Amino acid sequence: MAMTTTVPRAAFSRPGTSGARSAHGEPSAAVHPGRRSGHAALAGAVLALALGACTTSSPDDGRTATGAQAGYISGDGSVATWEPDGRGDPVRLQGQDFAGNPVDTGPWVGDVVVVNTWYAACPPCRVEAPDLAAAATDYADDGVRFLGINGTDDAGAAQPFERTFDIPYPSIADADGTAIAALQGRVPVEAVPTTVVLDRQGRVSGRILGVADPTILRDLIDDVLDEPA
Repeated sequence: MAMTTTVPRAAFSRPGTSGARSAHGEPSAAVHPGRRSGHAALAGAVLALALGACTTSSPDDGRTATGAQAGYISGDGSVATWEPDGRGDPVRLQGQDFAGNPVDTGPWVGDVVVVNTWYAACPPCRVEAPDLAAAATDYADDGVRFLGINGTDDAGAAQPFERTFDIPYPSIADADGTAIAALQGRVPVEAVPTTVVLDRQGRVSGRILGVADPTILRDLIDDVLDEPA
């Protein structure tokens, strides 16, 4: 079986295969720049700047330059996409947000859903938060919903983060790991932050490990929005 393919954004290329499955049972991924030519080069430059602001860890083990634990595992910015015929089963995420309100993506079928893992003390999460908030606002009328998953913080840590960055969407308080386990069952989520795009059927169509570059994220969203409903 073919292994899932992920590469850093700066190395995007569009392969000619789709629909295979990885050795772990997930759909095999393709990597590509989307329809908008020239964005990959820009994304690579922006990504380098973003990651330069949070260089306390390597993509592999979340350690500082001195070898101490940085407290998080930072992704390398690699992007994976899945063609419609290779996306597997839908993902359903359920739980409560940090205000105690129920969250369930089941009724969101028919909308595109962007899921982001984060926690308040995670430096890359703080880097990308303004861009995620802006994207959520910009796509609010286009049938796109955003959802966070935070398995680390209590409300006392999570809610100030949400207020600081004017986050307009809920996050599941996932202390028991139920939501992340449901997501992991469909796509590997090795890093915090990780951003996953679900198509209108709730299937994984794209994933970014590490800081979500806004240009690439919007391309992933636009690609799914352009698919037949």
